Amino acid sequence: MNVQNYIDQCGLDLKLLELVRMRVSQINSCAYCLDMHFKEGIHAGETALRLISVSAWRETPYYSPKEQAVLEFAEILTHMPQEEHSHDIHEKLAEHFTKEEIAKLTLAIVQINSWNRIVRSFGLVPGNYKVSETVNN
Repeated sequence: MNVQNYIDQCGLDLKLLELVRMRVSQINSCAYCLDMHFKEGIHAGETALRLISVSAWRETPYYSPKEQAVLEFAEILTHMPQEEHSHDIHEKLAEHFTKEEIAKLTLAIVQINSWNRIVRSFGLVPGNYKVSETVNN
């Protein structure tokens, strides 16, 4: 939870983080996390349309180039094929983010992948997640 709290407080846009968490949770088929991050995304001010469409982000006009770069990066890190060379995976991100922000995004993506695996292994039941009204500023 300390890592998660750090990510949530590190200065990255929460709406962007929720888009990433939704996309990674879709890839990993984690229904509990999809329920959670849909609700958290709405709470953060994201729209339902963008949250539910994030699996088809390449085909839609409503994700910025910055968001597209992050979503592509999230997919690469989540799938991470053994044959894929990783020397240029930061290229598109570097157009929009500093090295420090890229490091934080990497940590956020690794963290949601970990949460997906933990939640699926313990079989948490989706549908009952409630957004905390506690403000984390």
